[in-house]
Amino acid sequence: MKTLKTISYLLIFILFVSCSTKPKEQQLWNGKDFAGWHFVLQDSSITPAGNWNINEGIIHCNGKVNGYMRTENVYSNYELEVEWRWPEQPGNSGVLINMQEPDKVWPNCIECQLKSGSAGDFIIIGPGSMRVGDSLYTSTKFKIIPKMHESSEKPAGEWNHYRIINTKDSIICYVNGILQNKGYNPSMKEGHILLQSEGVPIEFRNIQLKPLH
Repeated sequence: MKTLKTISYLLIFILFVSCSTKPKEQQLWNGKDFAGWHFVLQDSSITPAGNWNINEGIIHCNGKVNGYMRTENVYSNYELEVEWRWPEQPGNSGVLINMQEPDKVWPNCIECQLKSGSAGDFIIIGPGSMRVGDSLYTSTKFKIIPKMHESSEKPAGEWNHYRIINTKDSIICYVNGILQNKGYNPSMKEGHILLQSEGVPIEFRNIQLKPLH
């Protein structure tokens, strides 16, 4: 009887430990301020507040100056979710991952494209490589890797959803639930996460990151 009780207690303990150590989803942006984020703008005379602001839980970027806001921390092995929309005319932007320092416009990273009509494209910025299908893409400056399907984006004014899965072996992106790209063996496997400012107003919200085992 004691043996059965001991085994039961051991199983409960193992279950408790496994549940308590399971990676939890976190708000990458807290919805209130820019704590934990760093700003880089091509025109150093413009302050971050001249390009980025927050209103009712939404990040608004006016796009007047090329640049980005990036996480202060470095991330690897995660699932990232971001919502975006064009409040006016659709234009160009991106979610950039695995950014390598130093900061510059544009930094060495892999872009998950947000350009209107092209969301789901990959762009290798700076030196890097990644395999997609049977092709190995290498870059010294910019290399575009087209998405799999026709655009799955919503019209201007409506919210779009990006789901990006980044591991040491692959980068996978879904646009509004549609698998649009899948790359293998990326040369950049970890780094900062960036939201891009590039010419037109764009808005972001619900930026969440879930660590993966």
